[in-house]
Amino acid sequence: MGDTPSPTPAAPRFLGANSPLPGSPEEAELDYVPNPREGELYCVRFAAPEFTSLCPVTGQPDFAHLVIDYAPGATIVESKSLKLFLGSFRNHCGFHEDVTVGIGKRLFGEMAPRWLRIGGYWYPRGGIPIDVFWQSAAPPEGLWLPDQGVASYRGRG
Repeated sequence: MGDTPSPTPAAPRFLGANSPLPGSPEEAELDYVPNPREGELYCVRFAAPEFTSLCPVTGQPDFAHLVIDYAPGATIVESKSLKLFLGSFRNHCGFHEDVTVGIGKRLFGEMAPRWLRIGGYWYPRGGIPIDVFWQSAAPPEGLWLPDQGVASYRGRG
């Protein structure tokens, strides 16, 4: 379980509404709704194969394929608010490690799932791909975890 209690879910604010992209990850608000299968152990996966942020040194765009897996507790994250949150990184400068781990920790801290992991498969810039992985703890016993399905970068090889 997360360190903070699950938020009290309200009606989703962004679903079905014209919602502009937040200006920064700090401005982005995530919506959480009641888990329709609370008490059951299952895995939810979000994949964002076209995630972008900016290099904090050069300002050049960095691209990644993010895979977020979690075992819900009392709430689940509403997908449109997650999409807006991830989109808010388009103008955010951050190293791959900080961005990947920061996304995982924010989701874990706010949603308080039973378990969460994130894989950040960053495309190469400067000739080196960087893959970053974070998880909240060991997965709960009995949780089926499929492979994240993103192959290591091979270039033309």
